[in-house]
Amino acid sequence: MTYMLPYKTKQFFFELIKLGVVCGAFYFIYQKLVNNPELDFHTFITFLLKKDIFLLKNILLLLFLTFFNWFFEILKWQTLVVPIKKISFKNAFEQSLGSLTASLFTPNRIGEYGAKAIYYTSNYRKRILLINLLGNMMQMLVTTVFGVIGLYFFISKYSINVNYYKFVQCLLIGILIIILIGYGLQKTKFTIKGFSLEKIKHFILGFPKKSSVIALFLSILRYLIFSFQFYLLLWLFGSDITYINTMVIITSMYLLASIIPSIFIFDVIIKGSVAIYLFGILGINEITVLSTITIMWLLNFVLPSILGSYYVINFNLPKDTD
Repeated sequence: MTYMLPYKTKQFFFELIKLGVVCGAFYFIYQKLVNNPELDFHTFITFLLKKDIFLLKNILLLLFLTFFNWFFEILKWQTLVVPIKKISFKNAFEQSLGSLTASLFTPNRIGEYGAKAIYYTSNYRKRILLINLLGNMMQMLVTTVFGVIGLYFFISKYSINVNYYKFVQCLLIGILIIILIGYGLQKTKFTIKGFSLEKIKHFILGFPKKSSVIALFLSILRYLIFSFQFYLLLWLFGSDITYINTMVIITSMYLLASIIPSIFIFDVIIKGSVAIYLFGILGINEITVLSTITIMWLLNFVLPSILGSYYVINFNLPKDTD
């Protein structure tokens, strides 16, 4: 005999889960700010006050860039979803910020996949998971392309001591490993996010080309905006380096930080460690680099997740009617 929980009890537990997600996100933000081993909170605030970061014109300019960073991300999500289900920009806004809040404290933000899928009825959820994977792959592709170019110029310009013989050896070994892994995966039932590689390949190749091109273009715009925001913060902190030289470091930093395996909880620390090394070559001090990364995190993750908490609290499961 199956015992079914009363409707009101289910609603109570559902509300409790939503409240737990929001509380978990806020607790994570608090811990990252107050108990950050890389950057003391009091030192951070004192440094910001000393550099006049809280001037109205600076705040408005930084918020302007954050707005467009997320505007293009939300527009990208709407563009990718529309081929399977038409949604408004308002819907895309709610789903993007709500899923950010729900995934903020999950490893590698994996919670974003489930959070976005749950906004849709069961007949859409598998495709939504694949669309989210496609969107993340596009952003990673942009990061990789810009990063490889930046890293090439970084190594050339700053005469980094690279043993090219060993580099070529490692590259050949890496290619061989990838080929062997690829061959092995074809012979097994390996899955990504619960989908076989064949199904993912079929979905990506069959996805509307126009939507893919627009989404890729929006990914590039996002990258250029948050990269410029990083440069602007360094400039506001008094770093005397040109935009081109800074972009060489920034693109290299984002590439290296992306390929280092990490849990999202430690993403800020890993980015900080990579950035300290790279910008240290240009003579930029540690407090400037760590403060820049922390503000980037506050503007582009914390602020949107605070807004997203409203949508988490007011979220209701969709009914399987469409």
